Amino acid sequence: MIDFDNSFSRLLPQMFTAQAPTPVRAPQMLAVNADLAAQLGIDADWLTSDGALQVLSGNVVPDGSAPLAQLYAGHQFGNWNPQLGDGRAVLLGEVIGTDGIRHDIQLKGAGRTPYSRGGDGRAWLGPVLREYLVSEAMAAMGVPTTRALAAVATGEDVMREAALPGGILTRVARSHIRVGSFQVHAARQDIPALQALADHVIARHYPDADGIPALLSAVVAAQAQLIAQWMGLGFIHGVMNTDNMAVSGETIDYGPCAFMDAYNPAQVFSSIDRGSRYAYANQPGIAVWNLAQLATALITLMPDQDAAIEDFTQRINHFSDLYQAAWVRVFGAKIGLSDPQPADADLIQRLLTLMAQDGADFTNTFANLAGPHAQDQFTGRDAFAAWVGDWEQRRAPDYAQIMARANPQIIPRNHQIEAMITAATSGDMAPFQALLRAVTQPYDPLTAARAPFAKPPTMQEVVTATFCGT
Repeated sequence: MIDFDNSFSRLLPQMFTAQAPTPVRAPQMLAVNADLAAQLGIDADWLTSDGALQVLSGNVVPDGSAPLAQLYAGHQFGNWNPQLGDGRAVLLGEVIGTDGIRHDIQLKGAGRTPYSRGGDGRAWLGPVLREYLVSEAMAAMGVPTTRALAAVATGEDVMREAALPGGILTRVARSHIRVGSFQVHAARQDIPALQALADHVIARHYPDADGIPALLSAVVAAQAQLIAQWMGLGFIHGVMNTDNMAVSGETIDYGPCAFMDAYNPAQVFSSIDRGSRYAYANQPGIAVWNLAQLATALITLMPDQDAAIEDFTQRINHFSDLYQAAWVRVFGAKIGLSDPQPADADLIQRLLTLMAQDGADFTNTFANLAGPHAQDQFTGRDAFAAWVGDWEQRRAPDYAQIMARANPQIIPRNHQIEAMITAATSGDMAPFQALLRAVTQPYDPLTAARAPFAKPPTMQEVVTATFCGT
């Protein structure tokens, strides 16, 4: 069983709605994460039992659980929505893992809540398996992220563009508190709720923060590091709304996300991002915008709000320096620098410019940069050779080892994810399991069995748009 605590449910009642999951007809366990279960102190044998299936499908509320749907608001593509909330997710409670850290256990796709806004509260199987796979790949690459404990087929169809098989993801996070969680209480001028939430976040995530200004700075620093890691993997979140930015510094809500194949700073995959707001290169700026909304909410708690505006503005502006330093560290390691310095940004950017000009594959360029076939990614061989000459003067003696630790050989490529979903929808989970094994060992050398997962898509396989996980 799971030994639940429920610290969020002990906060003020206007911050959530008590809500049990909606049972499903014929649940089937499709995937379980035994390694994550061990980290959470959950018995692996229980995880594969019928009792676990009933709990993780929402059919049984376990002892000790206080299920609820969280309230939040948010800016969606820059437009204010005064009430969002968990429209298809139920927080069962929290567990304290073997690392001593508190983790949420949430069922995503668990049925309607008061925040469903006309939706059915369900998820179809494709987005469930996509989030399972991508979030576990991100964890394997060392990126702070929500995790996947289990995936369940519900035995019921959900209606989207057609009848599609339903699924439920058991999502694990250090918390599900978002920038929008603060925004909703600030907009309502609910000072007690806003203060209680701030105190809760400080205690749970940033115990060294000695007040609201320090909390803001801690969130800014966490996001600067996170976005730099995204950029270093060619990852595009796709829907960086304020309700999709976790104050814990974790990547959350893998909807229309994707990893780039050919490098293009303007790359957009999200089918609903018609203005390219959340393009790859825009992600750092959007993070600043979102953090400014958090600052605006937190100012409400400050006794001298005029002074706080000036102070908070400086703290938000510090993101740029923090992010640039993190970006140089991330990309410096990717090109084998042992001590990346600000001046190395020019060398890094020159390589990225060549990659963009030639449509070089982002992952494979860095994965093969230390090898004899690095030039194969480039059509402008002379320009690349000139860059290599400068790189050789700067890289560390053990550059190959540094790069091997910094550059994944395998990422979850869009065309492989789509093929996996098509197979799973037809009842074949073997491609999911094979792809999961590959992407959760991203830095291992390529073997004959692993090599196909490193291949970019053919012209016929290219995925141009990804969709929200509804």
